[in-house]
Amino acid sequence: MTLHNEQEIMQQPQTTYLHDYAPPVFLIDEVHLTFDLHEDHAQVKSHMRVRHNRMSDSKSRDLLLNGDELELVSIRVDGKELTENQYSVGDNTLCIFDMPDTFALDIETRIFPQKNTALSGLYRSNNKFCTQCEAEGFRRITYFPDRPDVLARYTVTINADKKLYPCLLSNGNMIDVGDLENGRHFAKWEDPFNKPCYLFALVAGDFDVLEDSFTTQSDRQVALKFYVEKGQADMAKHAMFSLKQAMRWDEINYGREYDLDIYMIVAVSDFNMGAMENKGLNVFNSKYVLANPQTASDRDYMHISSVIAHEYFHNWTGNRVTCRDWFQLSLKEGLTIFRDQSFSQDLLSRGVMRIHDVNMLRERQFPEDEGPLAHPVRPTSYVEINNFYTVTIYEKGAEVLRMMQTLLGKDVFRKGMDLYFAQHDGQAVTIEDFVRNMEDVSGVDLTQFKLWYSQAGTPLVTVRDNYDAAAKRYTLTITQYTPPTPGHAEKLPLHIPVSVALLDENGKEMHTSVLHLTEPEQTFEFNNIASKPVPSLLRHFSAPVKLQYDYKDEDLLFLSRHDQDAFNNWEAGQKYILRVLLQLIKDYQQRLTLKLPAELVEMFRHMLDPGFRRNDTGVVPAKAGIQGIPDYFLLAEKLSVPTENYIGEQMDVVDVDAIHATREFMLSDLARQLESSFLSLYQRCSQDNKQQFDIKTIGQRQLKNTCLSYLGYLPQQHELVAKQFHNALGSNMTDAQAALAILANIPGQHRETALQAFYDKWHADALVVDKWLAIQAAAQLPDALDKVKALAKHKAFDIKNPNKVYALIGTLGARNASAFHAKNGEGYVYLREIVQQLDTLNPQIAARMVNPLTTWRRYDKDRQTLMRAQLEILQKSSKLSPDLYEMVTKSLG
Repeated sequence: MTLHNEQEIMQQPQTTYLHDYAPPVFLIDEVHLTFDLHEDHAQVKSHMRVRHNRMSDSKSRDLLLNGDELELVSIRVDGKELTENQYSVGDNTLCIFDMPDTFALDIETRIFPQKNTALSGLYRSNNKFCTQCEAEGFRRITYFPDRPDVLARYTVTINADKKLYPCLLSNGNMIDVGDLENGRHFAKWEDPFNKPCYLFALVAGDFDVLEDSFTTQSDRQVALKFYVEKGQADMAKHAMFSLKQAMRWDEINYGREYDLDIYMIVAVSDFNMGAMENKGLNVFNSKYVLANPQTASDRDYMHISSVIAHEYFHNWTGNRVTCRDWFQLSLKEGLTIFRDQSFSQDLLSRGVMRIHDVNMLRERQFPEDEGPLAHPVRPTSYVEINNFYTVTIYEKGAEVLRMMQTLLGKDVFRKGMDLYFAQHDGQAVTIEDFVRNMEDVSGVDLTQFKLWYSQAGTPLVTVRDNYDAAAKRYTLTITQYTPPTPGHAEKLPLHIPVSVALLDENGKEMHTSVLHLTEPEQTFEFNNIASKPVPSLLRHFSAPVKLQYDYKDEDLLFLSRHDQDAFNNWEAGQKYILRVLLQLIKDYQQRLTLKLPAELVEMFRHMLDPGFRRNDTGVVPAKAGIQGIPDYFLLAEKLSVPTENYIGEQMDVVDVDAIHATREFMLSDLARQLESSFLSLYQRCSQDNKQQFDIKTIGQRQLKNTCLSYLGYLPQQHELVAKQFHNALGSNMTDAQAALAILANIPGQHRETALQAFYDKWHADALVVDKWLAIQAAAQLPDALDKVKALAKHKAFDIKNPNKVYALIGTLGARNASAFHAKNGEGYVYLREIVQQLDTLNPQIAARMVNPLTTWRRYDKDRQTLMRAQLEILQKSSKLSPDLYEMVTKSLG
């Protein structure tokens, strides 16, 4: 091996392993931070009370601190400035030698937030200072042991120009404020709760403030404040409403009361994530705060409610009890996702919210589990922790907890949560600690169940049945198999809860239960079953698995009419539609004439019939409605067709062209055959134009726009689509956005006129412009890639802004297979070029944007070659961030 190659190996990013975890050698009890904010830099003074950790086995007395892109000004220990031989500064560390048991440590650094395009640490956004410290951003502010198991009490003083930055915010409660010389002022904040440094927050700027209050269950008053851009306070009203709902919900469902006197949320336009749960001072991407009916769709409103709740719920599941190390990330994120999903189901529709959650899991997490980046809910190693903020950690982690609740029961699970909070408040803990609490309250051995945390892959659950009419006995034989994942060929059987119901010929439930699948194969018997039932399997999607059961077409159609479980009612119809699509794909590949089965058309005709929406028919599950209101929202979901991405996941080799052609054929032919039915239902749903946010009006709008999406395939209905767009523009974003998405796929004057009108109306609203970018990036036209390239040069696009990148580049890769996977490979080349550019600015976003290339093994050989070539170009780059390096090397490995 040559010296050149040895140097290359040494420059590769290091891997961190779970088995190498060791307690910190030193702990920090108190941190006093002073920030002097200026236009070209920030001066940071840190005063810490440090003590040796008796739980550490290390014999070293050296204090190792993390630091990244810091300019060190001075170091003092117990008031004495250190000489150069008493410490050493590395690229990303500061090591202070031979420290005593307890001491005071003062460090002064200079940083440059204005140049911080990575948006990690302290940075500028629209002339405001803000922070993002999770996972390892605090080291970009000052030297510190940047790990979640070092918990300290923080006091923060912020000094800044009073005119430019009248609002100076940090964690906890404000304890002092005053004026300084030269037009400057200060604010001092104290957080009474110990926290890890990743929860530190600072914001300085000029904002409008929306204020309200909340009375807790113990009758305490909590001040609620939303800090937003000037002139946008009214647009935070839904977020405020959602916050108060979440606070009450957490008190009722988990007994968790807010613990500070003030709860603050700041909305910023430049943010890598959706939001951050910093103790008492959440920092949010503005898209998850700002909304009104003119600028935000129903989906936006739902997302705001969910994200607001998520970050608030973190106050206990993440803040008061945090994770010992980043391998335990799902302990806070999976648990909080589970809680916010439960909140959304209670707030809106249990069935439809479950459908949305499962769709996301199937389209994003299942492919992750089957690809080169597969990892367990608790990984065993990582190169860059930012790459593990994944759907596996979050959404699959939430599914694991939902299964645990199913196995133990809601009451026992709640007792386990109570014990978890009582035993571990103020601590940094592990997944084992959480599971042990559940075992303690339930008496159930969860050893096998814990494999869900350590074993990657999506299990395949296969079901066979048999009915003995003479004995009136029905049996289900269920097998499980988890395919190999990178580095783990052999898989152990998991504990899988399979919720089932047996339906008679009239759709009545003869039996319901939860089956505990713990072996590779098990048989379950049901006695006194008078007739052969139709099984409703994996109800409410009781486990994150792939289910195989040989349903006949008539069984699926029967379940889609009669199953009282809203999710399985929807699922049965989707399985049938998918079965038809896969057959159409085979016909297309064999160049046969495409034709829809009469049964499919009749299924849609039945759903479009007015009688379908009467709950007393049993067709729309009565349980899915609210207080006698038919679930229009569920019907809208039932009328939808599986996405191209999901269809592709059912194929051994993804045939991009066949999937697109056959899906478009199905949609257009259904529209042609059922035009009058779609139009009639559209017109009935258009009669009520109320702008309310409740399940009935949301459902009506969703159903109306689903009908319109079909009608958009008919040239004679293009005027109707254009009419809805122009009527809704400026008053109803849900309807305007739905119509514009349809018109964007229709070449011609309607498209160009609508796109220009939308931009002219909303060009000054960054979040609405993001919709404009995304709609065009998703439009499946022959010149779609050229249009995306042109938009990337438009003044509305800024590659330094994550929301713009997600809207344009992210949409192209994730939602426009025809353009991205063009046979000439231009989509792959373009994405690679963008990713290279992003990597120099914001490595986190670069690593996320490269993801569509990492699935290269799923496509035909020609596309595989083209995609792999772009990954290899990235791999050979001389300057590759650890974030992107890990994604690329694992994808090629």
